[in-house]
Amino acid sequence: MKPEPVFENRYDAGRKLAEKLAAYKGQPVVVLAIPNGGVPLGLGVALALEASLDLIISRKIPLPLNPEGGCGAITDDGTMILNEEAIRRAGLSREQLDYQVSQVRDSIRHRSLLYHRDRLPAALGGRSVIIVDDGLASGYTMKAAVASARKREPKEIIVAVPVASAAALADISQVAEQVFTCVTSTAPEFFVADFYRYWNEPGDDEVLKCLEEWRRQRRRPAPQPPHGRNPLHFRRL
Repeated sequence: MKPEPVFENRYDAGRKLAEKLAAYKGQPVVVLAIPNGGVPLGLGVALALEASLDLIISRKIPLPLNPEGGCGAITDDGTMILNEEAIRRAGLSREQLDYQVSQVRDSIRHRSLLYHRDRLPAALGGRSVIIVDDGLASGYTMKAAVASARKREPKEIIVAVPVASAAALADISQVAEQVFTCVTSTAPEFFVADFYRYWNEPGDDEVLKCLEEWRRQRRRPAPQPPHGRNPLHFRRL
């Protein structure tokens, strides 16, 4: 049976996921969202935790005749994780795999230029990193993102997703220090979209709007005490 939706949309999922991560509020944390679907969640988590927000572009390598299926993933720094079993089952030749990889790299290059523009990536050294996506199905996109972030020597890597298959959750738990999820499914057929009432792939415009909203919120001045007085300055009685 198809599961009942747990989240209205990705923004609702981000709010619920942020509650699971409340212990990180105010800590030196960087939230890395995987575009496109992870960015609306990343916005909510970063704002709730008062954390930095950046992207880590990790894309599935689709199978030639089954684009919904995958045989691995690549990130924007060239990190690649392959699903050797899926490649063997599909009977992919080296030439076929290389072609699929080149297509994904072109897509990543386009997104990187569009989303990052002239901004440098966030520094991760010595900080806790929370990698966010809208769900874990096979887990290969997340595995590649974790491997890529690990090269930048963070203090720890936390994976946070609203929903995950039990198998993918077990795999990711082997490569991340902690994994947070709101729902874990043991169903034989698992589709992330089933857990959302409203599901559509965010476009580039929505990704850019989320990033701008985070910057706008961060630019807001801190609330000032009445009459400009320092709230920590008390008159001697």
